[in-house]
Amino acid sequence: MDDLRARALAYHQFPKPGKLSVESSKPCATQNELSLAYTPGVAEPVREIHADPANAYKYTNKGNLIAVITDGTAVLGLGNVGALASKPVMEGKAVLFKRFAGIDVFDIEVNAASPDDFIQTVVNIAPTFGGINLEDIAAPHCFYIENELKKRLDIPVFHDDQHGTAVIVAAALINALELQGKTLPNVRIVFLGAGAAGCSCAKLLKLMGAQHIVMVDRSGVLDTNRTDLHDNNRALAIEAGDIRTLEDAMQGADVFIGVSAKNGLPPALVLKMADKPVIFALANPDPEILPSQVFALRQDVIMATGRSDFPNQVNNALCFPYLFRGALDAKAKQITEAMKVAAAQALGRLAREPVPQAVLDAYQLESLSFGPDYIIPKPFDPRLMEFVAGAVACAAGKP
Repeated sequence: MDDLRARALAYHQFPKPGKLSVESSKPCATQNELSLAYTPGVAEPVREIHADPANAYKYTNKGNLIAVITDGTAVLGLGNVGALASKPVMEGKAVLFKRFAGIDVFDIEVNAASPDDFIQTVVNIAPTFGGINLEDIAAPHCFYIENELKKRLDIPVFHDDQHGTAVIVAAALINALELQGKTLPNVRIVFLGAGAAGCSCAKLLKLMGAQHIVMVDRSGVLDTNRTDLHDNNRALAIEAGDIRTLEDAMQGADVFIGVSAKNGLPPALVLKMADKPVIFALANPDPEILPSQVFALRQDVIMATGRSDFPNQVNNALCFPYLFRGALDAKAKQITEAMKVAAAQALGRLAREPVPQAVLDAYQLESLSFGPDYIIPKPFDPRLMEFVAGAVACAAGKP
């Protein structure tokens, strides 16, 4: 870890601080080019945009520019570190947008006294952008912020911690269940964690056919007797009954999805699950249970984590660049449920395709094929753009 810390700090500091820079997309080396880039030539596109705001997509970078914006209240597993300390993460997100989907990003870190102040800030700067990617905002405020911005803006607004995670989880789970001989409507699913990611994952799975979901948080099972629930997890509460604890919920469960914290799943509960279970332990950097602990107990499990050093990494980079690429290409005004489902289904299909040599080379593998250790594509798969962005654009109504 000391070596990782040193390498990470050096990576961010040298040869110049940070991970982003701004480069001109037009030449500006002569007096003539200067007169076109700025005064007097720049007045012409100004007039065109004033006459028709849609011309901003024709004469500016708006159509390929995303704001990655945060208040710094829920940064990775570090918590409420504040806006400024979140900047390396937002820059990193920008790098992934550019690397995987060719999308430009301004990272914006906001000191906001309240969710309403944050919302107003985003509304005020929104004309600059073709889309808004909300990042690392604590629940339950993240739900309110996203919903209000969707009402007030005519460009896509997407909270990746919620919906990006949900898309990847849905894609991986459908494939894992197929390998286990099970189907989404028939399995019993237990979530540990009922925050932004957990609620969004559960809602998308329900939309795609899941019928038996139990949510568990620090206080136990979310049921109709609970008086401490907010609107976004109240809708996921089950009828009050005998299932009150994680141990109760795990008895005979087919699927465990952890979006909580290190060591959240006691190993003994793995033995209580049904035959051929699926375990997604997604807490980062340390999962709810390690694969080595699971496989020491039983061999009929398909497992995923959020880490790149284990098989089946649930990585949001498989979703958000391509979801936004499809939305921008279609000039969509919002990210719809249909677009998220299309992204999940496209990812699931891609994992079943033969893996190209370029992917094997990138990961120094001899072979890779759809199976228990490969239920979701790799982030460096060059086909993601075609599969995911294309499916999203189609779902958004692009001809």
